[in-house]
Amino acid sequence: MRVKIPRREIILFCSALLFPVASLCAQEVGQEVKEVRQDVEQLQQDVRELREEVRRLQEELHGFRRNSFPQCGMDTVAPYVPHRFIHRLGIEARPQYVFPTNPFLQGENERWKPIQSSFAAHLKYSFKFRPNTCADRIYGGAYQGFGLAVTTFGDRKQLGDPVTFYVFQGARIARFNPRLSLNYEWNFGLSAGWKPYDNDYNSYNGAVGSRVNAYLNAGIYLNWSLSRYFDFIIGGDFTHFSNGNTKFPNAGVNTTGAKIGLVDNFNREESDLTKSLVKPYIPRFPRHISYDLVLFGSWRRKGVYVESGKQIASPGSYPVAGFNFAPMYNLNYKLRFGVSLDGVYDGSANVYTEDRIVEYDYDGGSGTSERRFLVPGIQHQLALGLSGRAEYVMPFFTINVGLGTNVLGRGDLRGLYQVFALKIDVTRSSFLHIGYNLQNFQTPNYLMLGLGFRFNNKYPKVRH
Repeated sequence: MRVKIPRREIILFCSALLFPVASLCAQEVGQEVKEVRQDVEQLQQDVRELREEVRRLQEELHGFRRNSFPQCGMDTVAPYVPHRFIHRLGIEARPQYVFPTNPFLQGENERWKPIQSSFAAHLKYSFKFRPNTCADRIYGGAYQGFGLAVTTFGDRKQLGDPVTFYVFQGARIARFNPRLSLNYEWNFGLSAGWKPYDNDYNSYNGAVGSRVNAYLNAGIYLNWSLSRYFDFIIGGDFTHFSNGNTKFPNAGVNTTGAKIGLVDNFNREESDLTKSLVKPYIPRFPRHISYDLVLFGSWRRKGVYVESGKQIASPGSYPVAGFNFAPMYNLNYKLRFGVSLDGVYDGSANVYTEDRIVEYDYDGGSGTSERRFLVPGIQHQLALGLSGRAEYVMPFFTINVGLGTNVLGRGDLRGLYQVFALKIDVTRSSFLHIGYNLQNFQTPNYLMLGLGFRFNNKYPKVRH
């Protein structure tokens, strides 16, 4: 006999059996939805971080493209980008005080008045590395260029109004904020248009012996960026004019004073005046030893003391030739140290005079004297010395200083000597050498004009 169960009871019974299962499924679905929401939020956070990373990489890429060098590492080559440099045109006024270092400047001249002041006007072109770049970080915002100056001493008849052409370089010493910094600058060149000593027409002038003289200048100043285009500069400097002992007299003219100027930065951008959050990568410097060989030559006049205690000038010039061989330890991007083997032939060394008649004048005394300058054997004109050297390395230019003593040498060639030189890059392995040699920190010796070669140069290619 079949028992008939109503449909309604069957539905209720099945619902009772399935309710726990449905409830459990709902809970699982809710948990999964919650986990999915958390995953979505995490993905959104990751997307935001990725966007920030992309923005940072874009800024870095933009910075590298604007880098002043196409090569920022040993072998890294970047594409050419126009306007890697900021081009600048500046004007300066330099009122100066003239040091009274000889009787002519002190007042023993045609006017019987001391020459105490000078004024120079400068026009300068330069280019500099853009701020916030690899070059800017290594070399402190270095800039370099050439300038033209006109100087007056207020006595055109006796000294002239020389015109000077020079190269220069400067960089940052300290930065106070993106718009204000303390900088240094040096100038080196030639000045022409002097009125030199002349026995008949300018006999008082014991300071300047040639119409063309070397020009050296160094100073520090504050640089204030007034706007995107203009910088205002104010500071002080020191200047030296002399002929490098190539003619007599060679007392020279030294001045010091103020420099005030305005610089127009043609293609500077507003972003160059702000502090960047992105710092470009500077490759690690490979410390190494390089070897510099310099061959030089020049000429010089010679002054010889006679019995009266007065110094007289030789009637002619004498040749000078020599070499320097210097192993240099490259410490970092800007410093080298080393020891140099220095050989020289000085045709004026140990010359002497006969005791006859009268003395030569500054201009050689043509036809006014029979005093003869005698030249000793070559063994008295050769010397070999050792010197310690230090170099300050910058783009295109290197400043070299040295202190040494001759280990082989006689008479005039004994004692300490000092070397000051400027090396101008020609290629990666060669340079022009313009130097000067002093004796015992005071006596001018000779110019050192030559060509140098550098071997085993592992300096990173980050200059251009």
